[in-house]
Amino acid sequence: TQGPLPLSTAQYRFLADRRFGIGADQILIVEPGSAQAGTDFTYRIMNADGGEVEQCGNGARCFARFVHDRGLSDKTRLRVQTMKGVIEPQLHPDGRVTVDMGAPVLEAAQVPFNGSGLTPRLLNGCELWPLPLADYPVDVAVVSMGNPHAVLRVDSVEHAPVDELGPQIEGHDRFPRRVNAGFLEVISRTHVKLRVYERGTGETLACGSGACAAVV
Repeated sequence: TQGPLPLSTAQYRFLADRRFGIGADQILIVEPGSAQAGTDFTYRIMNADGGEVEQCGNGARCFARFVHDRGLSDKTRLRVQTMKGVIEPQLHPDGRVTVDMGAPVLEAAQVPFNGSGLTPRLLNGCELWPLPLADYPVDVAVVSMGNPHAVLRVDSVEHAPVDELGPQIEGHDRFPRRVNAGFLEVISRTHVKLRVYERGTGETLACGSGACAAVV
């Protein structure tokens, strides 16, 4: 469609439904940029539950490929406005798309995470926050890559209770905007495995911002 997309939360949710709609983890919206701000496009992101979110790393790469393939821009580096600032996806000659996701935010209140009354445990300079869940507490690192993430280290992602703990972490009242829950298995100093239970979507096959958060 050309012009604004005046859909309701329920309509986005219907579009994302895999049985009755198109089927999607997220719906990405391409809007014009601002000459005054020096941006080529504005990028909006709706989760499968119809809620608008701040950032999506893999989505940004899809966004760049879409506008290029549809002839909306012939630039190989784009300046794109998101809810949390400007990102710059870059298209490479071999077909890859990379995105500078910017510096991570580690200040808990800015993630946002409410740490009042809690004392984090330091591990190699990283704050791990105790998070009480229904069955037992876990320690999570909280970080924003433009969107909030809680990263939990596990011995095995294959056997991690993602379906059980993911919803509890995502909707925990310590995270006022909810959170993406990452389950991280460290293989070596150069390789990790990750599963992510995303806000408003559930477990997804990949999460670019979650991968960045996990590495941080």
